[in-house]
Amino acid sequence: MSVLKVPVDSSDHVQGPDDAPLTLLEYGDYECPYCGLAYPIIKRVQNHFGERLRFVFRNFPLTQVHPNAESAAEVAEFAGVHGRFWEMHDGLYENQEYLGDTLYVVLATQLKLPVHELRQALAAGTYAPRVRRDFLSGVRSGVNGTPTFFINSKRHDGGFGFDDLVDALEGEYLRRAA
Repeated sequence: MSVLKVPVDSSDHVQGPDDAPLTLLEYGDYECPYCGLAYPIIKRVQNHFGERLRFVFRNFPLTQVHPNAESAAEVAEFAGVHGRFWEMHDGLYENQEYLGDTLYVVLATQLKLPVHELRQALAAGTYAPRVRRDFLSGVRSGVNGTPTFFINSKRHDGGFGFDDLVDALEGEYLRRAA
C-alpha cells in the first residue's frame, strides 16, 4: 500500500477542520473525465462526514492526454492567491467540457478576479512551479493516474463511488477510534 510522501501542510488547499479525524486527499486533473465524475461524489462525501472530514486537493495534470489540464490548474492556483481557489476549482469541474481561455476569463470575471493579471500569469507560467510541486509530490507518493485518493495518508485503491469512499472512510474512522 502506498503512503503519502509529502504531508498536508499550510500551502495545501483544504476544506474542513485541520483537526478532523479523517483526511481525504485527491490528486486531480481538471480535464480528466473520471475526476469530473468524482467531483460531485466528493461533495456528497463532504456533506456526509461534515466536521469529521478534511478534504485536500492537489494538482496532477496529465498533460500528455489532457492539453488544458495544466492551464486549468494554473488558473485555480491564480484564484487561490486571491482567496478564491475553491470557487474556481468548482467552476472548472462544473464546466469541464469548456476548459480554455474563454472559460477562464468568464470564471475570473464571475469571481471578480483581475482578468488582465490572470492572462499575464498564464502567459508567464507564474503558477506552473506550484502545479509542478503538487505533481511531483504525487509522483513521489506513487500516483500514476487521476483521480487518486489518500485517506489519512494511505492510498485508497478502491473505487471512488460514494459508497466505496464512505465505507473506506468509516473503516478508517473506526480503526482510529479503536
